[in-house]
Amino acid sequence: MKKLVEVQNLTKYFPVLGGVFSRPIGWVKAVDDVSFHIYEGETFALVGESGSGKTTCGKTVIRLIEPTKGKIIFEGKEITKLSQSEMRPLRRSMQIIFQDPYGSLNPRLPVGEIIREPLLVHNIGTKKEQEDRVVDVMKLVGLSPEYLHRYPHEFSGGQRQRIGIARAIVLNPKFIVADEPVSALDASIQAQVLNLLLDLQKKLALTYLLVAHNLAVVRHVSDRIAVTYLGKVIEVAETTELFSVPLHPYTQALLSAIPVPDPDVKRERILLQGDIPSPINPPSGCRFRTRCRFAKDICKEKEPPLIDVDGEHYVACHFVKKGKKTEYTVS
Repeated sequence: MKKLVEVQNLTKYFPVLGGVFSRPIGWVKAVDDVSFHIYEGETFALVGESGSGKTTCGKTVIRLIEPTKGKIIFEGKEITKLSQSEMRPLRRSMQIIFQDPYGSLNPRLPVGEIIREPLLVHNIGTKKEQEDRVVDVMKLVGLSPEYLHRYPHEFSGGQRQRIGIARAIVLNPKFIVADEPVSALDASIQAQVLNLLLDLQKKLALTYLLVAHNLAVVRHVSDRIAVTYLGKVIEVAETTELFSVPLHPYTQALLSAIPVPDPDVKRERILLQGDIPSPINPPSGCRFRTRCRFAKDICKEKEPPLIDVDGEHYVACHFVKKGKKTEYTVS
């Protein structure tokens, strides 16, 4: 399979300002030395607790947020150091669906103008061609062209998210970052929007980077999953592989929290102690060690590398070896 996106040692630090002159007195290590790749036509998911750096990573990959260091390669071309003018043609190929369907739409513009705006920015087509394209895209996402002149406040949350999706696909992009696209929607609407995203992926040959914390959503739509914790990627695997054989203790704890629909099936619940540490001053060595029931001295002294243990199953843990052999013992 061809790699569409490659992320190498991606880092994003935000300054913590203080003092009379508002100088940096620390750094929020939102994304810290993250590497992964995304194949053409797949859905690659970033999952983890709130504060793990998922959204920052997703926005940095398409340079809505500028990286501190690292490389981002899109279609074989490094885009990290391109100027804004050089990035402009590439913007047509990479778009984003925002989490908040209420705050991401301009309340002063009718729906037709909101969807048409990317075409105006990139100077694509005549006015008639733009209007026709907007109508086609609205039909594609399940919105009636009769809504062209209505304003965002006249729509439900699910309809607004469809408008956001229409705006993202109107330029025929190849790559879309979906930042928690259903987390703000009612449960009854979430499945409709997820199925819409899957249908569009097949029809338009789209590649998704899905940012989510709902593992049920991720399991339904993703091909591969990267588990993040405190700015680090700690496990990457195919979806079925990750759910059947989770190797990192943090992944095991996340999956143990998923409700089982069968009341006769009992699952061991792994409870994590304490809260996620501050990204300003993360723990030394393994960042998960302060909440890990298997932590040893080596976890404090040395950061585990992300290694491939069984062909495309990557894990960052001192006690996971080649061939999925584990040496977990409670200390």
